[in-house]
Amino acid sequence: MSSTRSAAGPVRRTTPARRPPARRPAAKRRSPAKRSAPAGSWRSWLPLGIVGLVVLGVVALVRNIEGPDPVALTGSCTVPGTDLALTSEQASSAATIAAVGRARGLPERAVVVALATAQQESTMRNLDYGDRDSLGLFQQRPSQGWGTPEEVTDPVYAAGKFYDGLVEVRNWEALRLTDAAQRVQRSGFPEAYQKHEPLAQQLTAAFGAAEPGRLTCSYEPVAPGGRLSQRVTAAAAVVERELGTGTTERFGAVEVDPAAGWPAVTWAVAQAERLQLRSVSHAGWQWTPTGGWAPSDTGADTLRLELTR
Repeated sequence: MSSTRSAAGPVRRTTPARRPPARRPAAKRRSPAKRSAPAGSWRSWLPLGIVGLVVLGVVALVRNIEGPDPVALTGSCTVPGTDLALTSEQASSAATIAAVGRARGLPERAVVVALATAQQESTMRNLDYGDRDSLGLFQQRPSQGWGTPEEVTDPVYAAGKFYDGLVEVRNWEALRLTDAAQRVQRSGFPEAYQKHEPLAQQLTAAFGAAEPGRLTCSYEPVAPGGRLSQRVTAAAAVVERELGTGTTERFGAVEVDPAAGWPAVTWAVAQAERLQLRSVSHAGWQWTPTGGWAPSDTGADTLRLELTR
């Protein structure tokens, strides 16, 4: 992480947010009537072409299962009752950090420390640059053993590594936030994390609330590319990886285990533009990117993420 970074820009309304040789088999006798295709003919290349197509198909499937294709995030999010305003990217990053902590069973204090740290290090943006080789949300340095460049720019991995370091700090819950963060980050500005504690507390409360409407986001949906079924599979994979909960794939939608409750709903709203969602519904409420929150007839036994078509 950066040892020379000054305080990153705030995320409040007052400042716009913007990794021996095998024996050769005996030759088989070839019938004179059957000749092998001459080198360079289409028959000689056909098996390789088939193998290539299979490999490309597997790669495409793996890529799709890992997550949706990146999209340009242009929306914004707010926390009602506060002066917090975030970009879609910042909200998505914050939601992931909070979800990873919750999935690990860590106390809310750990999430507060992590969010304040990410705000200071990167303004909760997944940076592909930094001081020396610092990268990602927490500006972790591959050269210092935090992981490969690909790993530390994976928000789930990066958050997990931060939490790994935090829980190793003796008595971390009783320390000042900036002291706990500094024990993990070892920054050149050890006091810089403290000023972000109020922001981190408000975000942690929003992501952990057992009620709707604690976070709202807006953006203009765009016509998505790719097959709908593949995008559903990709979105389900993200839900399972970040929330650690089960999903069911439906036509054009992902149904999440309703036991995940309102924190999962709020997470989905924060991730909606990234996942290309057109609605999130649960227990009598529905959120849409153009209309916000409104009552619905969705039952408490349903938590549904509907994808844009």
